[in-house]
Amino acid sequence: TDGTLWGFGYNGYGQLGTGNTDNYSSPVQIGALTTWQDVSAGYVSSFAIKTDGTLWAWGMGNYGILGQSNTISYSSPVQVGALTHWLKVTADYQAISAVKTDGTLWGWGSGYSGSTGHNSATNYSSPVQVGALTNWLKLSGGYNNRYCIKTDGTLWAWGTGGFGALGQNQGGSFGANCRSSPVQIGTETNWS
Repeated sequence: TDGTLWGFGYNGYGQLGTGNTDNYSSPVQIGALTTWQDVSAGYVSSFAIKTDGTLWAWGMGNYGILGQSNTISYSSPVQVGALTHWLKVTADYQAISAVKTDGTLWGWGSGYSGSTGHNSATNYSSPVQVGALTNWLKLSGGYNNRYCIKTDGTLWAWGTGGFGALGQNQGGSFGANCRSSPVQIGTETNWS
């Protein structure tokens, strides 16, 4: 609640943001700032939003996942672009999704299985807007898939759809039934 950021566990790619690759078995503070408000940890990278709306990333940079227009890895937080209106971010192993305060949805990293939501398998090394809608609100991620609630209370998903993960009444193995752009789950409008 004091706005500090902490990490612990495996740090082989600098994903804890401590400026090194040492592992920690108890929480260690990342820097001295007290302005962190939202954080998401992926498999080998991490992301956080500050109270000023800026977005920060660190860890493995493969596929451009850190949004730095390169594939370099960083062991300390680096700002993603210069924008100041990020609201929510979610990370996984290969791709990132984020929502801005204007309700737009953004994706970058590996396009494998449609994880970025851009209706393609293209990799993006910096944030790219997904469609043109401005009513995205809440965001969460799984392993190569995403879930987002819109302001109208509908629930949407994209990415890997194996084992029914996208709620489309389809099964199959891990890589099956992928969706490379958001698809609505059911017709209900009361998701929160």
